Amino acid sequence: MKVLLINGSRRKSGCTYTALCEAAGALQKEGIETEILFVGLDAVNGNIDKAVKEAGELVKEADGIIVGSPVYYASPSGEVLSFLDRLFWLYGNDMKHKPAAAVVSARRAGTTASLDVLNKYFMINEMPVVSSQYWNMVHGNSPEEVMQDKEGMQIMRTLGRNMAWLIKCIAAGRDQGIVTGSPEERVHTNFIR
Repeated sequence: MKVLLINGSRRKSGCTYTALCEAAGALQKEGIETEILFVGLDAVNGNIDKAVKEAGELVKEADGIIVGSPVYYASPSGEVLSFLDRLFWLYGNDMKHKPAAAVVSARRAGTTASLDVLNKYFMINEMPVVSSQYWNMVHGNSPEEVMQDKEGMQIMRTLGRNMAWLIKCIAAGRDQGIVTGSPEERVHTNFIR
């Protein structure tokens, strides 16, 4: 079993990475393999197609996905939003019904708005959203400060354990013959008529 963690920050080893590492550590303690994919710079420097293709191949193999972003202007980074728009358009079917979680890091505020934006990618794609004991956020202006956010670090560890539990539950259900239901034909409502 494996979880793909996507780092949507411009800083490869910054605050978002620190939070993702804490969640990854908890997943590994539960016997879940992890991989952190840094996409922050590739999403806007002309390499988005390459980054999305790499991530798309990894999501096919993953049993769960965690997306991390710093908070910029009370929203996720533009890099991660551009990346996710493309990833979900091209590989959404490969992620359907896989557990997912969003993680955000901020110096101060904008975290709940950012979580809302990121969680909508999962919810529109029929992905169970994994929670923790509080909102999946850490605070700090540097990785060292994030490590001092004891509650935030505990939230990341709880998130990792909850993700591991849900992935194992889904696998156990699948082993017992429980599968997702047959989808209905999609209905699109147009209010301009």
